[in-house]
Amino acid sequence: MIRSTPLLSPVGRTFLTLFAALVLFFSTPVVSSAQDGEAPAASASADAKASGDNIFIHIIKSVGIFWLVLLPTSLWLVALVVLLTLDLRGGAAIPTGFVDEFTDIVNKRKFKEAFDMAKADPSFLGRVLTAGMGRLQYGLEDAREAALNTLESIKSDKDQKNNYTAVIATLGPLLGLVGTVFGMIMAFMELATGDAKPAKLADGISHALSVTLVGVAIAVPAIAMNTFFRNRITQVSLDVSHVADDLLTQMYHNSKKPAVAGAPVAAAAPTPQPPR
Repeated sequence: MIRSTPLLSPVGRTFLTLFAALVLFFSTPVVSSAQDGEAPAASASADAKASGDNIFIHIIKSVGIFWLVLLPTSLWLVALVVLLTLDLRGGAAIPTGFVDEFTDIVNKRKFKEAFDMAKADPSFLGRVLTAGMGRLQYGLEDAREAALNTLESIKSDKDQKNNYTAVIATLGPLLGLVGTVFGMIMAFMELATGDAKPAKLADGISHALSVTLVGVAIAVPAIAMNTFFRNRITQVSLDVSHVADDLLTQMYHNSKKPAVAGAPVAAAAPTPQPPR
C-alpha cells in the first residue's frame, strides 16, 4: 500500500530554508558590485586582494544569482546517487540467506511456501522469482521468459534513474557557460565605455569564470557516477538472472520428482491460476 506523505517533510523544509538563506547571501555581492560600478580602481584592487586570500569564498560569492540553478542541480545529483546506491546494494538485489532458505524449502517440496516466500520478498530476486514461478506450470521455458521480462523491467527502471546523472553531467558545464558568457558581456560593456581599469576588468572576468568552474565541478562526479552505476546495473542484472534461473530450474525438476512414500504431498503448481 502506498502511503500519502506531505509535500515537504521537516527535513525538506529545513533544506528549503537553508537554500533560501544561501541564495540571499550569495546574491548580495552581485547586487553590491552593480551598485558600486563607479568605484575607483583602488577599491576594486582591494576587493580582489581580499577575495584572493580565500579562493573558495571568492568562487562561492562570485556565482551569485546562478546558485538558483546550480545548487538545485547539485542537490539533485546527490539525491540520485543516494537513491541508486540504496537500490543497487547487494541486499536489495539478492538478500543474504534467501537462496539457501529457498532451496531448502523447494527440496522439501513445499512449493506453495516457496512461492509465498518469494512473493513477500521485495528484492530483485524475489520479484523475478515470483514472476517466473507464476508461469512454471506451463513449462520451464515459459517461466524463464516471464522472469526475464520482469528483470528487464527492473533494469529499465534503474537505467532511467541513472540517465538523469548523464543529464546533469551535460547540463553542468552548459549552465556554467551561461554565467561566464553573461559575465564576459558585462566586462566588454565596461570596456566599451573607454574608461575601464585593467584591475576591475580582471576582477569581473574572475567572477564570470567562477560560474564555469562550479558547473564543471558538478559535471565531473556526475560522469563518474553515471559510468559506475551503469556497470553496477549490468552486473546486478546478470547475477539476479543466473540465480533466478538456477532456482527456477531446481524447483521445476523437484516438482517432477515422485513424492517420497509417507511424506505429505505438496501441490506441484507453486502459484494460483493466472488472471483471466
